[in-house]
Order: sequence, then structure tokens, then C-alpha cells
Amino acid sequence: MPSRQPFIVGIGGTTRADSGSEYALRIAMGVAEREGARVRLFGGAELSQLPIYDQDDQGGGSCRRELVEAVRTCDGLIISSPGYHGSISGLIKNALDGLEDLRHDARPYLDGRAVGLIVTADGWQAGGTTLSALRAIVHALRGWPTPFGALLNATARSDDDEVRLSLVAEQVVEFARLKIGG
Repeated sequence: MPSRQPFIVGIGGTTRADSGSEYALRIAMGVAEREGARVRLFGGAELSQLPIYDQDDQGGGSCRRELVEAVRTCDGLIISSPGYHGSISGLIKNALDGLEDLRHDARPYLDGRAVGLIVTADGWQAGGTTLSALRAIVHALRGWPTPFGALLNATARSDDDEVRLSLVAEQVVEFARLKIGG
């Protein structure tokens, strides 16, 4: 048993309240919580309040400070993005850009954290390239993408979608437990 509960941060969604990417993230975060993790979700409504990232703006607003502080203290993350024209949405990219504030931390960026990835798209091609883009961004931020990334095709819903989302969450929580001594 770990010495403490893992803390998992979820980042995802769109400006649309009922977006598929935020719905998928909420399912995965629910699984993480059932697996014994504490969770904090930053959905589309919160992410849309983030100012466009400006490296000269040290404050970044209260929403960015809250996001950065949550990521600073988390043991793992789950990121969910829609596939827009073959890549991640600007909303998600802006949130990840704000993590530049972690560059001088003892544990910079996403160092030592498992990061589960979820992509929702209207087709397999856009989903595949978006998942690849997210993996590359997580690597650049020194995070460890989980072996399994969930790709959900909105035009071909499947009973396996929830299984995929559960696997992402379970892998993040399992890795987080290993890192904190469980």
C-alpha cells in the first residue's frame, strides 16, 4: 500500500460544455478515483479562462497559477484532447504551454510523472496524428506517456471505449503508486 494517495490531474475538454473529450476525461478520472487516487480536473470551462501563454507574464492569472500548482504537486496526469485538423486543440496546447512555469522546479515540467493520453476525433487519421502529437509534447515536457493511449473515434462509437479509458487511468494510477513508494 502506498504511503499516501496518488494525486492525478486531468486536463481536457473544449469550450463546448458537452464535448466528447471532456466526457471521456471525466470517465477516466472517475476510474482513477475508484482506484484510490485523489483527482483534480481542469475542464474546458476552466481552460478557456486561461490567458494565451506569454512567457513574460509571470503571473498568468489565477486559473493558470491554480493549474500549474496542481501539476507541480501531482503524481500523474491524464490529458484529453479533441483531434482538430490532425493535431491537438489550441485550448489544450495553451494549457500545456503554461506548464513552462515549472521549468526551474526541482522536478521540472512533468518529470517523473506518468501521463495518460486520450484523443477523441471524427475519424482514425486525425486521432492517430493527434495522439502522436500529444506523445511528442509529453516527451518534450519530460513526462512518461503510458504505454496505452486511448483513441476514440466519434463516428464509430464502441463498447470498448470505456475499457480503453479505464486502461489509461489504471496505468497512470499504477505508475503513480510505484513512484510514491507503493
